Amino acid sequence: MTGELTTTKSGGLVTENGGLGMPSLIVRAGGQAEKRFLEFFAAQIRNRNTREAYLRAVRDFLDWAETEARIENLLDIEPLHVAAWVEIKTQTYQAQSVKQQLAALRHLFDWLVTGHVLHTNPASFVRGPKFSYTKGKTPILTPTEARKLIRSIPTDTLIGLRDRALIGLMIYTFARVSAAVTMNVKDVYRKQEALWVRLHEKGGKHHEMPCQHNLKEWLQEYIEAAGIAEDPNGPLFRTVDRKTKQLGANRLDRQRAWAMVKRRAKKAGIDTPGICNHTFRGTGITAYLENPEAKLEHAQQMAAHSDPKTTRLYDRRSDQVSLDEVERIGI
Repeated sequence: MTGELTTTKSGGLVTENGGLGMPSLIVRAGGQAEKRFLEFFAAQIRNRNTREAYLRAVRDFLDWAETEARIENLLDIEPLHVAAWVEIKTQTYQAQSVKQQLAALRHLFDWLVTGHVLHTNPASFVRGPKFSYTKGKTPILTPTEARKLIRSIPTDTLIGLRDRALIGLMIYTFARVSAAVTMNVKDVYRKQEALWVRLHEKGGKHHEMPCQHNLKEWLQEYIEAAGIAEDPNGPLFRTVDRKTKQLGANRLDRQRAWAMVKRRAKKAGIDTPGICNHTFRGTGITAYLENPEAKLEHAQQMAAHSDPKTTRLYDRRSDQVSLDEVERIGI
């Protein structure tokens, strides 16, 4: 590598010393390759999370190609090299993750082909591992556990009000943490005598949801205590200075939100393995579908899923059904 290529908080590509950088194989391929490489990540991929994931995969492959496969020229990469790398990845990563990494290579190489950097795409005909999920693997909480967690959060501090509002938002609106932490104050608004939230979903889409009565109360209490109502364009969920206990101007990010979730769960005595931000999306969807009057198509709409199959991955009602059945074994 000529420099450690990373993404800034705004999604830019920089090296450790603050300049632009890229893998050595790209640099040796010449100016057009460097230009297309930067254009691919800067102009073609708008979603920050996708950009970061693709960048990690591309860096990993090109580094492996240079150091392990002994490739000195970008033009020398062949399907066999890509297939070998995919095989290595399947030994340590789940099939779905490997397919995403392979997709990153395909898209980048396609971009380099259209830019006349490569003659053919070496990843085009490489098949990824097969996978089929009927149920997601993200751990969820039971309604009792979710209530226990929320009630354990102290509400006599600004941090506690913020954390309760964020967790409640993810449960009651089925929001992804990325959609939640990118909200601004103006994304909590009144409409038809109710409080609504506007979530910033993938692809620049906005998804609007009315607030359940608990969430309405928690958001209003947090915004009032934080004194941010007059800052509509500012971040809704912000970092807090632990020394002064004052709200800052910086936006809370996913990593800090995850750390908060693990800390709150531990203090509440909830020992669900692997609990994470996404836990609350599955928790909310499952709790909704347990209602006899709930409908899958409504859950799909509320979760902003384009395919009902995706919504079913979050439905864990069958877990309890299976437990109830095995308890019938009277031994």
